Amino acid sequence: MRINTTRTLILTAISAVVIPAAASAGDADAGKVIFATNCMTCHGMTGKGDGVLAAALNPKPRDLSIGEFKFDTDTDGATGTDADLKGVITQGAMAFGGSPLMAPWPAFSDADVANVIAYIRALKQ
Repeated sequence: MRINTTRTLILTAISAVVIPAAASAGDADAGKVIFATNCMTCHGMTGKGDGVLAAALNPKPRDLSIGEFKFDTDTDGATGTDADLKGVITQGAMAFGGSPLMAPWPAFSDADVANVIAYIRALKQ
């Protein structure tokens, strides 16, 4: 009985480390291409919220390079998780009480969203 308990604890500990890594397993290079095509005009290529349209927007686009996100879209008590970013990307910020200027991108595939999230995570300075 003790061996099974120890084995269960070890497998649980391993999955706690492996599963979050899999959640953000997107390809940042592929995400950069999608970001450049769809997000750069507002957020800027380095994610600082300084894209060419940013000056005309109120509120200003979020500075993604600081890595702080305010929405808990999946109501798990943690803000800025990959699931939260996916919610904002696919449903837009307004769906969660944010700016209507952050457009939803519902046509992005799950892989596209994971790649964009990986790129956004890579922007943090």
